[in-house]
Amino acid sequence: MGIELVIFIASILFGILLYWRESNSNATYRFVNKLVNSKELQMKPTDKKGFIFQQAFLPRLVFVAASFLVIAVILQFLTPINIFGSYNGISIFCSIIVGTLVGTYLANFVIKSTKVIEEQSDSLEDKIQDTIEKGKDFIEDLKTKESDVKEAVNEVKEEPKTQEKSARERLKDKGLM
Repeated sequence: MGIELVIFIASILFGILLYWRESNSNATYRFVNKLVNSKELQMKPTDKKGFIFQQAFLPRLVFVAASFLVIAVILQFLTPINIFGSYNGISIFCSIIVGTLVGTYLANFVIKSTKVIEEQSDSLEDKIQDTIEKGKDFIEDLKTKESDVKEAVNEVKEEPKTQEKSARERLKDKGLM
């Protein structure tokens, strides 16, 4: 179980590297495209699509699985490493494929988020400044409201009471006593 985890993490890093390399240059995909397709069907020079870069899940899965299968078959027959001879070999083979796919999607997320942050960086600064200004205004409003409330409370307390007649004197004035 420990070696599978290490291989899985290494395959995630390999998937990130593979995606990053293909996002910078898709020369291998262009070469295969020129070999396989006619002149009318070849990709445009502005198209950035590659084997993994800007592909849907199924073509990406097929490419990763096929390339690792070719590598495994070569290792199986040319070296004494017996990959498909046990459950552990097949499990590691599947971990490599899944880890590479996870790494490609992780790299895709990082690259896209980086582009969005770069595009929005100027507007982000403006939004942050506006938010800070609104916060300062809100705090100032709270301070003025608190001082108004304190002044109103002080005004109520500061009013001197006039000397009123006692209840006994009022009753005497009315003639009830």
